[in-house]
Amino acid sequence: MYAAWFAVLLLRLSLDLDWWHLAYLVAFWVITAYLALPRLHRVLTQIYVPEYFIGRVRTADGLLGDPVNLAVRGSAEQIDAVMRQAGWVVADPITVRTSWRIITGSVTGRSYPQAPVSSLFLFGRQQDVAFQQEVADSPAKRHHVRLWRCPQGWFLPGGHQVDWVAAGTYDRAVGLSLFTLQVTHKIDADTDAERDYIVDTVRATDLPVSVDVIEDFSTGYHHRNGGGDAIHTDGDLPVLDVTSVVVPDPPPDLEPDVAAASWVTRSSEDDQANNAVPPRPAVFLVAVGAIALGALLQVLGVLVGALQVDLGDGTLASRFALASVTALVQAVVQVPMLVLILRGHAWARYVVLAGLTLDGAIAMVAPSLELGALGPLQLLLTSTSIVALLALSDRSASRWLAALRADRRARRARRRSAAGAPA
Repeated sequence: MYAAWFAVLLLRLSLDLDWWHLAYLVAFWVITAYLALPRLHRVLTQIYVPEYFIGRVRTADGLLGDPVNLAVRGSAEQIDAVMRQAGWVVADPITVRTSWRIITGSVTGRSYPQAPVSSLFLFGRQQDVAFQQEVADSPAKRHHVRLWRCPQGWFLPGGHQVDWVAAGTYDRAVGLSLFTLQVTHKIDADTDAERDYIVDTVRATDLPVSVDVIEDFSTGYHHRNGGGDAIHTDGDLPVLDVTSVVVPDPPPDLEPDVAAASWVTRSSEDDQANNAVPPRPAVFLVAVGAIALGALLQVLGVLVGALQVDLGDGTLASRFALASVTALVQAVVQVPMLVLILRGHAWARYVVLAGLTLDGAIAMVAPSLELGALGPLQLLLTSTSIVALLALSDRSASRWLAALRADRRARRARRRSAAGAPA
């Protein structure tokens, strides 16, 4: 609600046709596309989109994504060897550097064969790896397939057992998502053609790979994926069997592929079992950055006020003193709260969430709706509060904290057991 209110406020500010107010229109799109609509979808899809396997993956916002149109039997090492011989490369992880590189590459047409792919989710987690093939030396067009390791003891509908399931699609262009208005790749509607292309490239190698097809695995359908792109499939599911592939040792003089080694290591069963607590979600760093920026803006606001206030006026002087003390108290309180949040203390997160929620409630009912009284500093301060609130209330934050609490309880129980105390 806070983000939606702010987006409407920015839209109202952008109605004056001049260059400065056009910046408000851009800000309105950013807030709407990357904050308000994704959170709205996330709330609604928790209600009506089932968590169990239905042959579709999900976006980070909970929307139904691409169809699961491929399955694999074999180890991570075998899959990596087969896909690489078939001409596929591992996509880079999403970072600031790789995101900027794919943006500039898409605009300028510069080649980026390992361009990152967006995260899609199955079994409650994002893909273990994504392979791709760039088309026409442009990151805007590419073949790509995401793979998820199946949970231990899990079976496909019908009792078929596989080690991996995958979703393969073809990126045909870059555009705006129909559902969130975010910049994203637009996929080709014929997902069966991409599925068959992946199978054909693997079968074209000289490796001992067999293919079985589970016919009518799902009902053939026409629908849309999480970006709003039309998709259709006949419902068949090819199963690649690479268990007979012998993985050769790499030549000693060959430079190791860091991306391949990383995903293969992460996908090992022993590695998964030893990492009960997932890495700290990036949303924590986003929240910390937003809160820190908000504190700096508050201090800046006080400094700007000091230049504008005539301290000889008792009323204005008292207001300036109150603003200074408020900014100082918030800075003193926020710093330890940020440290405690990063250390995984759930109560600190709740305290900050309560404060941010209160700030949002005050902002929405305050007389700041008088648009002429709003300046860029106030708008930036509000935007940092919204970003921090949405980041800290993200499901990945609560899941990480829950896993961390469970791990801490398990560690304490093991220590008590080792000391001979009752667990």
